[in-house]
Amino acid sequence: MRSRLSFIAISAFILAAPSAAPAIAQTDIALSLYGAFSKAESGNGVIQSPANSAGGMFEFRHIKNPLLGFEGTYSFNRADQKYSSALAITCPINPPTPCPPPAARIAADAHEVTADWVPSLKVLNLRPFAVLGGGLIFHQPTGDQPGTKSSTQGVFVYGAGLDIALIPHFGVRFQYRGNLYQAPDLTELFTSAKKFTHTAEPMGGVYIRF
Repeated sequence: MRSRLSFIAISAFILAAPSAAPAIAQTDIALSLYGAFSKAESGNGVIQSPANSAGGMFEFRHIKNPLLGFEGTYSFNRADQKYSSALAITCPINPPTPCPPPAARIAADAHEVTADWVPSLKVLNLRPFAVLGGGLIFHQPTGDQPGTKSSTQGVFVYGAGLDIALIPHFGVRFQYRGNLYQAPDLTELFTSAKKFTHTAEPMGGVYIRF
């Protein structure tokens, strides 16, 4: 009798496993809006102050199990930069050599593409997750601004968030992403601060699950 009950229990587990897998696995696309808040950096004789801005991000994500999850992302935001020099403040009258300009403001856009590892945990209709990855960030001056140039850097990405399923194939996603990259060099009047800078991106959006 005991062996028969064990056989029935094992058989029920095997039959139930395929139906449980879809609850753990998830493939989705998501669109989020975020604020981009960057640090000012000082170095190489330059003070570099990025403007805070808003942006949007598209994600394609596949989670197979709690440890095996991946995503690809594309994001865009305004990334205006202000460059200023402490040397210009102390520049004497009628110097023997030309003084640097006091400041330069460059209007620019930032495009970012990343590939990320996404470990997660499914609990009822909630899925907390972490993000760790990297990619490239492209800073591109906008309009007709003489003496400007584009800049491309590698970017390290980390973060965490929460998916909340509202109906079977639709939910909301809240997350925080941190980006670490070298300060962009966008003008010929100044060099960049030559330091790594950080952009914080709190965001919220929606996802559609396939």
